Amino acid sequence: MVHTFDPDNPLTGVRAAVRAALLDQARGVDVARLMCRACVELLPVDGASVSLMTTTDDRQVVYASDAVIEHVEALQFSLGEGPCFEAFQTRRPVLVPDLATAAAPAWPLFAAELAGHPVRAIFAFPLQFGAIRIGAMDLYRHTPGWLPPSFVGVALQAVDIATVALLAAQSGASDELSDPGWANLRLHREQVHQATGMVMAALHIPAAAALARLRGYAFAAGRLVDEVALDLVDRRLSPLDLDQ
Repeated sequence: MVHTFDPDNPLTGVRAAVRAALLDQARGVDVARLMCRACVELLPVDGASVSLMTTTDDRQVVYASDAVIEHVEALQFSLGEGPCFEAFQTRRPVLVPDLATAAAPAWPLFAAELAGHPVRAIFAFPLQFGAIRIGAMDLYRHTPGWLPPSFVGVALQAVDIATVALLAAQSGASDELSDPGWANLRLHREQVHQATGMVMAALHIPAAAALARLRGYAFAAGRLVDEVALDLVDRRLSPLDLDQ
């Protein structure tokens, strides 16, 4: 289904499009795609993503608008740090107009790893409704610069729409895993969970320490946690290799 947005009253158009999608029994991934598209169309940004999370160890990327922001999200999960996590943990937007000149960001490894990638500014917003936190939305741009105050207002309202819509989409299904869209989204993270279990069993360490070993090994090897996890699950890598 194709949705259009009213340029004179864009948020009204977005709300109408999301409402129509929910009435069509849209899945969470459909809502996230719709909201990311709206943000790229309405704001001076080049890409957007939506993630659901409960902690830094339990995070699912629902939708990423392009390969650049997809890499940004994979990098954040691999390192366990980044603007997405900061926004979620602090419950406040994280606005970085120039990554190259940002003074002492709270996520130095992530900032360093992004050097050389076409991401100069990044803006993260928590997805929250009252006391409920469900994740974060990340926006990026190729060129440095602040989001003007009027656009920050639009972004905050778009995030509110996304939060309510995602909650509605999830509550509309009796079993999250019965929805093929959500099941597919969880597949690659389940490989991480499986690999974490393998490391726990082999090294006799708790889950948090096992995931830390995965992240440390991936960082030292210049790879993503998802890639290392797949090698462990497919037996191309032994859990003992992470204990070197």
